[in-house]
Amino acid sequence: MMKQHLDALKDSKYCPLWHDQDIRPETLPALSADTSCELLIVGGGFTGLWAALQAKERQPDANIILIEKTTISDGASGRNGGFLSSSLAHGETNTDHQFPGEADKLHQLGQQNLKEFIETLERYNIDARYEKVGETSVATDQPSVDALRATYESEKEKGEDVVWFNQDEMQAQVNSPTYLAGLWYRGGQDGVVDPARLCWGLKRVILELGVRIYEETPLTSLKKLGRDKMEVTCSDVVIVSDKVLMATNAYRNPIGQARRSIIPVWDYQIATQPLSQEQLDSIGWHKSRHAISNHANMFHYYRFTKDNRITWGGGGAVRYYFNNGIDQSYADVPERFAQLSQEFFETFPQLKGVKFTHRWSGIIATSTRFCVVPGVAYDGRVAWAIGYTGLGVGASRFGARIGIELLGYKPSEILDMQFVKKKPIPWAPEPLRWIGVYLTHKALEKADANGGKRGLWLKLLDMLNLGFTC
Repeated sequence: MMKQHLDALKDSKYCPLWHDQDIRPETLPALSADTSCELLIVGGGFTGLWAALQAKERQPDANIILIEKTTISDGASGRNGGFLSSSLAHGETNTDHQFPGEADKLHQLGQQNLKEFIETLERYNIDARYEKVGETSVATDQPSVDALRATYESEKEKGEDVVWFNQDEMQAQVNSPTYLAGLWYRGGQDGVVDPARLCWGLKRVILELGVRIYEETPLTSLKKLGRDKMEVTCSDVVIVSDKVLMATNAYRNPIGQARRSIIPVWDYQIATQPLSQEQLDSIGWHKSRHAISNHANMFHYYRFTKDNRITWGGGGAVRYYFNNGIDQSYADVPERFAQLSQEFFETFPQLKGVKFTHRWSGIIATSTRFCVVPGVAYDGRVAWAIGYTGLGVGASRFGARIGIELLGYKPSEILDMQFVKKKPIPWAPEPLRWIGVYLTHKALEKADANGGKRGLWLKLLDMLNLGFTC
């Protein structure tokens, strides 16, 4: 008999759940003739879209073009879990580790960024299906209980709006036999969105503001033109611009410094069919609709959708492939989805018989500092903001702000922060890169199996300031 977790995947469709909607907009025509602009944005994901919008808000008469290799939302921005967080630097531990002395400022900027994010949705009537549900971290072993409890006490001392759930209380919120405790970050505006709807909404707005968008228009070369211009070639057409923002994230960047600062890591997700009332009652999650991740290095993240599906991703299925592998042969890998399905039913055994309707994958741009990497080249005429390391739904708006400020659109004091000026440690060349990531992956899995105890390899990375922290 076929195993339950494999049977559940049998009829699933390889397509992001978010893309499989009737409201998906038509693809815009590719650029077909030479042109020019003041600002060229390369990349039609969150960073590029937010950059175009913020540049237009700061300078309404700016002549802006946005080009996208495929279609808006086709990359990581339309393939993630839709977790909306105020964090800009992947948590307090990493913030203190990478940018000592700036934690309070980054916390304030993160809260401001998320507030403005939500206000933008309201101002432009963008229906991103935002739900303010906070975020909940669950413990599935005793060391995680102890770690979460210590975090709870620390957060309470700071006056943060956090709620502690013991085992019974957590299971009353979400009924999983694996849960031993939980920490709910209730305050702020953290929650979930439909990431594709967010992309499509931003696309509509910037078109209305006068930004020219060309989809299916890949960049093939970037070079300096004269003293103060940049020339971008897209197949057989040329764009001459004053400034360029590279918003390519995990995809190839023509600037070597930017390219060496990130690696592409594949993440995989699955989504259930809409749950019946009986299934909903069996887990009780639909009442609180917490956005959940488990307290671990190789953590899972999962959430409810508006139509009561569960999306499930992360865990040990995350993979880096040799030599920055982004070939589509890595996209639909049966064993990755099988692993996710098995771990799903271990968490919710009462959902036996539930089918997965969608399976998909996307590429995370991972930096050695575990958060966005900004930079400039060509005497300040080209900027980039890439490498959100899986936490880019909210942080990409701030990354876009940094990018346009580096190009002169109402620069502020944030450009003087370590967060902007400090260069990340570049990734090692192959084969050392693959070996290092493989060893780290195994060490993180081992640490999770040993209650979070970090072995020699992870301790060495800590000494090297590489920030592989939970």
